[in-house]
Amino acid sequence: MAPRNPQPEPTNITEYSVSELAFALKRTVEDAYGLVRLRGEVSGYRGPHASGHCYFRLKDENAAIEAVVWRGVFGRLKFKPEEGLEIIAKGKITTYPSGSKYQIVIDDLEPAGAGALMALLEQRKKQLAAEGLFDEDRKQPLPFLPDVIGVVTSPTGAVIRDILHRLGDRFPSHVIVWPVRVQGETCAAEVAAAIAGFNTGEATEGILADLIIVARGGGSLEDLWGFNEEIVARAAAASAIPLISAVGHETDWTLIDLVADYRAPTPTAAAERAVPVRSELMNAVRTHSVRMAGTIRRVLESWRSRVHASARGLPRREAILGLPRQRLDTASGRLLQALRANTQSHRAILARLSAPLRPGLVARRAAAARDVLTRLDRDRARAISARMDRARQRLDAQTKLLHTLGYENVLARGFALVRDAKGAMVRSAAIVQLGEALDIQFSDGHIVTEVAATSKAVGAANPKVDRSKTPRKAKPKPDPNGDQGSLL
Repeated sequence: MAPRNPQPEPTNITEYSVSELAFALKRTVEDAYGLVRLRGEVSGYRGPHASGHCYFRLKDENAAIEAVVWRGVFGRLKFKPEEGLEIIAKGKITTYPSGSKYQIVIDDLEPAGAGALMALLEQRKKQLAAEGLFDEDRKQPLPFLPDVIGVVTSPTGAVIRDILHRLGDRFPSHVIVWPVRVQGETCAAEVAAAIAGFNTGEATEGILADLIIVARGGGSLEDLWGFNEEIVARAAAASAIPLISAVGHETDWTLIDLVADYRAPTPTAAAERAVPVRSELMNAVRTHSVRMAGTIRRVLESWRSRVHASARGLPRREAILGLPRQRLDTASGRLLQALRANTQSHRAILARLSAPLRPGLVARRAAAARDVLTRLDRDRARAISARMDRARQRLDAQTKLLHTLGYENVLARGFALVRDAKGAMVRSAAIVQLGEALDIQFSDGHIVTEVAATSKAVGAANPKVDRSKTPRKAKPKPDPNGDQGSLL
């Protein structure tokens, strides 16, 4: 029969509590790996914790290890960890007994080469920085109180709700939401198109926003990569409307953050920066009004006190006006006598000056002036008449010369002027064609004829003709009715 309380069999295995084993392992690991250099890619880095310590992971293709940087060490690091960056960490391996995990406590770190995304990001940053897209002097000031705010974000996420809620609490404004995908292959193109669309008023009924907010929640480097695309950075740089970037959390940085006119750590902070607090503005107005009224009142009281003090130092009115009154009485007593003396003096001067102006002398001078004017008017009329006669003589001479040289005078002597159908003068019979219509002008009119035959001049047709043997025509008898002979 077995005993009721059997005793355990004796053994050589040491018995540990959980804490004893955890701390024993901790000492063993720390003794074996007191100082190591570990190469890996930073993952899950979100910046310092509220305590100032940093927690993240170092990973490679097959494994990962937790990493810790204490607050005092983090402040001394020359190179800070960044998400996706491959680093070489120097520190000691230890364990975290409460979680049965091992980790590396980093004392120093240095870059070991960037990953594919980080290398591309650094390359883009250098390129855009060289072009001046990150310069502070090109950034625009944000409007104090924008009337219309354009928001580029996902319409279904928590970001737009946070922005609208914060704007409603601070200063309700007119908000236009341009929906875009905030991650994925089409994210960059949609965000760039939204920024450009707000600048042109496209799809917003021609309304131009006063401020643009580009917002997205936090995420990994891959999730935020659309905001690192060059097309987004250049669209933000080309925006004529001030732009706030609110992509990710406070520790997340993208290229649009560097190009934007203002970078907000969170979407809520972007809404806070976009508008002031309406209640605070009203309180400030009331406060300034009260202070201004008090200031005006104090200034008036100060001036009133100064006026009263100055008035007390002034002499009495009787003392000021007594002497002038006495002088006025003395002057008024002498005024009548002075007026009489002045009148007598002016009467004497008037008599002296009017003596030469006797009526007969004035009449003679007026008559002499009229004679002079009459003579001048007569000379002027004669000069004008002589000038008109000379001009008329010159005009008659020019008229006679024109009449003598004009072709109408030649026509009057029996000649005729021949023109073709186009009105051009015909100067030779050689150019006239059979059947051609000619206009012949005489001194008393025109006739129109048609050429029936042509012949050449005798001298031209037979140049060897002896003109000395050609019988001469008899001279025409003089015209008893005219003084001008015939040219024929």
